[in-house]
Formats: sequence, C-alpha cells, structure tokens
Amino acid sequence: MRNSETIQMTHSGHKSLFTSKKVKYFKYYTNLLAEFKRAQTGYATIAIIGQSCIGSIAAMLLLMSDIQTAAMLTLLFLVTILCMAYNGAVLAQLKPKVVFNLLLLSVSFNILVIICSLF
Repeated sequence: MRNSETIQMTHSGHKSLFTSKKVKYFKYYTNLLAEFKRAQTGYATIAIIGQSCIGSIAAMLLLMSDIQTAAMLTLLFLVTILCMAYNGAVLAQLKPKVVFNLLLLSVSFNILVIICSLF
C-alpha cells in the first residue's frame, strides 16, 4: 500500500486535464534539468554562445524599432540584465538549477522581445 500510486481525480470522477498537462511539462522540465546537471560545463558553455546571440538580436531589433524611447530603453535594460545574469551565474558556478532557470528565463524573454519587435 505504501508504494501504490493513485490517480488524482476531480470531484466528478474524471481525471483533470490541467494536472495531466502540468505533470507532463514538469517531467519534461526535470528531464532537461537532469541532462543539464549531467554535463553542466559543456551545456553552459554552448548556452552562453547561443543565449548571447539571441540577446544581441533582441537588442538590435529593439534599437531599430519605432517604439517610445522610455519603453525601448526599459526593454533593452531587461534584455541586457537577463543575459548578464545568466553569464554571471555560469561564471560564479551557481547551482545547476539556478543556472538552468536563468537560461530558460533569458532565452524565453529574448525570444518574446524578438517576436514582438517583428510585428
């Protein structure tokens, strides 16, 4: 009984779709994190190059855009800080989970800025 797994059910008796998707994404995240931990030195080095390239593209597109100066400089500040935070975390040899989360945050924010700048 101790090792048995139960299926989480809603009050209606059906399995919740939200929890199953959440569990699926969490498993994917934990698999990626475990792989990152396994070879952190190599992945962090490659990720610095890729993440810096994505950040520089986001910065270039922000500077070329026609948005207001205050908004542009705020977004440019966030792009730069997130890129520097990841690079600093790698150099400071922080815990792999912190480094991985900063990588995901930086890349996702920079890609969002790139997509928004193109439209």
